[in-house]
Amino acid sequence: MSLPTPTLETERLRLRPFVDGDADDLFALQSDAHVLRYWDSSPWTDRSAVARFMEGNRAMEAGGTGARVVMERTPDGAFVGWCTFNSWNPGFRSASLGFCLVEPAWGRGYAAEGAGALLRWAFSTLDLNRVQAEADTRNAASARVLEKLGFVLEGTLREDCIVDGVVSDSWVYGLLRRDWDQRTS
Repeated sequence: MSLPTPTLETERLRLRPFVDGDADDLFALQSDAHVLRYWDSSPWTDRSAVARFMEGNRAMEAGGTGARVVMERTPDGAFVGWCTFNSWNPGFRSASLGFCLVEPAWGRGYAAEGAGALLRWAFSTLDLNRVQAEADTRNAASARVLEKLGFVLEGTLREDCIVDGVVSDSWVYGLLRRDWDQRTS
């Protein structure tokens, strides 16, 4: 069962499927060591990673397991980053949420705006009960975004990741449909 990647509009953003023309912006984002300092994988050094990422997007859509969208500013079409709704499990009625933004977009509310739009789509499209998200415990900004969206801190995964020899912990956040419905009604 496929899950077509949506195109969504917010006050300042357009969320849309990735296209080949996004390759340069995507590579610049994913190869930025400062942006990815709290990420669970190393920055890209090889442009072939772009093709693997794009193929992963197509596989997620075809397999019905999620959707990853570009976030771009509507006034000028500037690439802001991406947001993903993935690991959709119809049996458990659960999924995961993630986002990654270029540094000039930080602190402007784009992450919450884009992720909020993707959550609205997911909760209205799917029989969804729970969305989970994780953030490195050093990444207070991502934690604030999740809390702004209504996610609740549920625990800490100790020494969850080791990237380039650096061990880090992750916070686990959860958002339930009943909480989302209460927030958005």
